[in-house]
Formats: sequence, C-alpha cells, structure tokens
Amino acid sequence: MSILLGVDIGTSGTKTLAINEKGEILAEANAKYPSQHPRPLWSEQDPEDWWKAVVKTVRSVVRQLKAKPADVKAIGLSGQMHGSVFLDKQHRVIRPALLWNDQRTAAECEEIERRAGGRKKLIKMVANPALTGFTAPKILWLRNHEPRHFDQTVAVLLPKDDVRRRLTGELATDVSDASGTLLLDIRKRDWSAPLLSKLELDRSLFPQCYESEDITGNLTKQAAKQLGLSTDCLVVGGAGDCAANGVGTGIVKSGILSTSIGTSGIMFVHSDAVEIDPAGRLHTFCHAVRGKWHMMGVSLTGGGALDWFVRTLCADIGQSKNTADAFTVLNQEAAAIPPGAEGLFFLPYLAGERTPHADPHARGCFIGLTLKHTRGHMARAIMEGVAFAMRDSLAIIREMGVPVRQIRVSGGGSKSPLWRQIQADVFGQKAITINAEQGPAYGVALLAAVGAGEFKNIEQACAKTIYPVEKRSVVRSAKNYYDRAFPLYQDLYQSLKNDFGKIAELG
Repeated sequence: MSILLGVDIGTSGTKTLAINEKGEILAEANAKYPSQHPRPLWSEQDPEDWWKAVVKTVRSVVRQLKAKPADVKAIGLSGQMHGSVFLDKQHRVIRPALLWNDQRTAAECEEIERRAGGRKKLIKMVANPALTGFTAPKILWLRNHEPRHFDQTVAVLLPKDDVRRRLTGELATDVSDASGTLLLDIRKRDWSAPLLSKLELDRSLFPQCYESEDITGNLTKQAAKQLGLSTDCLVVGGAGDCAANGVGTGIVKSGILSTSIGTSGIMFVHSDAVEIDPAGRLHTFCHAVRGKWHMMGVSLTGGGALDWFVRTLCADIGQSKNTADAFTVLNQEAAAIPPGAEGLFFLPYLAGERTPHADPHARGCFIGLTLKHTRGHMARAIMEGVAFAMRDSLAIIREMGVPVRQIRVSGGGSKSPLWRQIQADVFGQKAITINAEQGPAYGVALLAAVGAGEFKNIEQACAKTIYPVEKRSVVRSAKNYYDRAFPLYQDLYQSLKNDFGKIAELG
C-alpha cells in the first residue's frame, strides 16, 4: 500500500493526514502552537514551533498506521499564506515570522504603489494591489524598521516552504503560494523582474517556483530520521492553504465555488484564464492546478469571530463545559433566533479587513443592540455578519461574470448546520457539503499522490475522490430578508469608515 501525507501548517496549529492511493483517509493528527502580538494588530510566530508540530503530527500518523518508513511515498505541504520567514546566510531564522493577519505595513503598501507607478500599474504587473497582509510589504517593513535584520537576510520563505527547507534542504515554493507575496507575475508563473527592480529587491532572495504537483526534493537523512520515514520519500510543491483547500474541495474546474469559514472567511473560484478585478478587490492567483488560476475574496475574521466571542464573552459556558460544548450551546441558542437577529448587525472586522475594503483600520462592531437582545442574538449576528462579509466577495465574482453554478461549503463553519443554512440563505444558492472535510491537508495529500504517480493529474484525483453528500436548500423567506438587509450591512461600513481611522489614530 502507498501512503501519501498532507501537512497543513495553519495559523493555530498543524494538521497532518494520511491517505492511500485511492484517496481514502487513513489517519490524522493535530498539534497547536501560539501566536505573539507584540503590539495591537501585529501578529508573529516562531517557525521552530511549526517544525516541532510537523514532526509531532507526522510521527503520530505513522505510529497510528504502524507503517514502515518506505510505505510513505510522498508528502504535500500546505500552509498559511503571506507569512515572511527571513533567513541568514547559514539559513538560520533571523526573527519571528510576520503572519498574514499582521497589519503593521500600511506605509509600506503605499511605498510599493508609489514605486510601481501607481495602483493600476501595480495590478497590471502582479494582478493585485498592495495589501498589508501580503509578503512584499513585510519585506519592505523589515528594510525600513529593522535594517540590521534586513542586511542579514539572504532568503525569504513562506511558512510551508520553511518547513520544506527543514524536510529537503531545498529552498523552493509553488506558484499558488508565491502569488500571495505580491511579487509574482501570475501570467508567466514566475517572479516579476520589473517589480523586483522597482522595489530594489534582489531576485536571489526568492526561491525557485514549481507547479503544485512537481517534485521539489526528497527527505534529508536528518529529516527522515526525525519523522521516522525514508529518504526515498518525495516532497511535492504543495500549495498555499487557500488553493490547497480549493483542491481538497474539488474546485478544479469552472463553475464551482468554495466558501471556507476557518479563522478567516474565503470565497474561492476556479478560472481557466487570467481574470483580474481592475479595482483590485478580489485576488487573482495561480491555482494549484497546473496552468490554471483562481480568484479569491478574503474576510480576515471568519470563524475567528465566533471563537473570539466564546473565549472572551462566554466564560459562563466554559466554567462547566469545554470549548466544543460552548460552540454547541451557542449554535442552539442562535438557531432559536429568527433571521436578522431582530435587527442586530455585526461587522466582523476584528483584525481589519481585506476584501473588498482593504482597510487595516476597520473594527468589529455590534450595531443595533437593544435590551431585548441575548447571547443567542449576538451569536447569530456574528454568523450572519461573517456570511455578509463573504457575500461582498461573491457579489464581485458575479459582477465580473464568473459562472457560479455550485457552492461548496467547508471549514469549521460548515460543521454547524445553522451556519450552513445561513450561508445558503445569504448567498441565495444551495450550500453543498462534500465527503472530503479535511480541506488543505487533504488537497495537498492528493497533490502528493499525483506527484507519486498514483493519478494522472489533480483533476483526475479530485474526480475520483470528492463528491457531494448534503445540500442545504434556500429558505425563501430568509433569503428575502437577507437581500433587504445586505445593502444596509454594506452602508454601515461606509458610515463608520472615517471613524475607524480616527479610532486607529487614538491608539
């Protein structure tokens, strides 16, 4: 039997799962790690924590399967996008990695657009505007604020690619993850020489780009020993977590859209050609499908908003019940509340916002609170607010004429029947769940299977392993309410936008 591993280095932890050559899940393991927030809206992690989590979860999976080292044929890597790992000439990590949800780089985003000759020219070069979450402004921030660290830097890697370095000794990335640096020419699927020149960044800082199913190396002796595997084990290009989740949910052909509510909220749609939102609200990146692309809208706080609510405002549940039970209780209370939470809105901008506002100063808000509102109202308003934020992205996708014949829901939010129903009603289309619920880790395990020769390509792998299992139909009365409420939701941000900036100035 061939065993293929998918490893997803996420924001809150790492997940490793094993599949066989038929795509059947055999085992999985998880390991958590912390983030650091040295200042408000800053977000960092220690890359060593990722490596320890990878070793722990891979060894756990191998132990569960009682597998021989040679049984594991290939590993696929997924990871949180946009993070910056800075290496010195000995390939040692210089400082903690700056993460995707770090918002310190507003000035550097302005600098990038200025150096590029304006926002429109930047979008023409790399298909996307400069956003605080992306990698390029983080590199410039290091140069502007920690010049001694920048002078030591000889390589910049994304989170999953620093794990690849530990696995194979190679500096490499894949085109889907590299797209999120803001430094990739997505048409050529390689680094943008013109933009690197304008930003005065040397090409040598960046690793070679591969397609997601390409083999990027084998395990080193040291890594094989730590993981309990063989040096014959291959490591494929893998993908950024969004593209990996797209593969893991079968979004590898036109007309299918994926919504994923994890820490963030993501709208993801496949494209056979390069389609660019001229306003830069949607991201256009290379897909993990060879020679294809995808468009994506990202709400920085998705399921993270409900998690925040549980951790900070629902301590009474936690006193007698564990966190999982707290979510169950909140779902029950929210389900008893009618659509619209009786006039209560929630803006889920707890970490600023990306799509469509690109506003690092945006803040989370409950709006419309009255004495009648309960904890259940607030929980439902959070779920609806996240769905509205994702509908912002869906509206742009539809505006661009991109076909959306099927919506597949995934991520932690899809485990809630209520949240699945809210998505169907807010989006105005059936919400379909699929048999594959493991997201990015499953997607890169399939890419590993393709790299190992178990499937002809990723389209074949998805066709043979992924299929719908449940459909949530639209409740017409709820849809009609949400259609009326959505424009008001959009107006609330516009009404508060200037105030958000003033709040940020107050510190």
